[in-house]
Amino acid sequence: MLNLEGRVAAVFGLANKRSIAWGIAQKLQQAGARLAISYQNERMKAEAQDLIADLPGAEAFQCDVSNDEEIHHVFAQLKERYGKLDVLVHSIGYAPAEELKNDFVQTTRDGFRIAHDVSVYSLIALSRGAAPLMPEGGSIITLTYYGAEKVVPHYNVMGVAKAALEATVRYLAADLGKQNIRVNAISAGPIKTLAARGIGGLSDMLKAHADRAPLHRNTEQLEVGGAAVFLASEMASGITGETIFVDSGYNIMGF
Repeated sequence: MLNLEGRVAAVFGLANKRSIAWGIAQKLQQAGARLAISYQNERMKAEAQDLIADLPGAEAFQCDVSNDEEIHHVFAQLKERYGKLDVLVHSIGYAPAEELKNDFVQTTRDGFRIAHDVSVYSLIALSRGAAPLMPEGGSIITLTYYGAEKVVPHYNVMGVAKAALEATVRYLAADLGKQNIRVNAISAGPIKTLAARGIGGLSDMLKAHADRAPLHRNTEQLEVGGAAVFLASEMASGITGETIFVDSGYNIMGF
């Protein structure tokens, strides 16, 4: 196990025990990091806090990443509580449900805007808040999916948003590299998260993934968490602007 003792990690995007953010938080905590975990709103507060209570030393913070005032407030809280950040995890993606049911050509202007605001712009806003708390450098990690590169049925506008997210990773890496802040994405295979359940044909997607991936199985949350620990550690000190696949090898296959 890599050692993250003395590191402070802020994990944004915890919804429930199926969240990729939950798998990442567990692995970061096992590696010794102090955790600040953010949930979206009052509706998600009780379930999030119940989970966070299972991680010794972890603390909960509320932040709706579509609200600049809340982002400013949460980073002020983090600065006051910890004084610094070493790791920022952005595990956030959302598009209105209807946008994932209709044909892509029917994408609405508002649905396109919401998907990019919540799923992409939030990484820029959170990185801007985190950077001043990383005076000695740090690691920023986001979550993407293969639908950014290839057409995945029903993924629709989220695929376009994930493509924008991966480009954002590269631009942020170029901007923040001079501060020794690394920015990378993990492209996880399909997992039954709260967000994924809104995608039509998820069961078929999971089956196809397990059938075609070289490891012949689906991806697990904790495997994504292990990759995040690696990217947060000094072992990844020379890696930035990259998309790392944790998908049982699915992305290497043609058909």
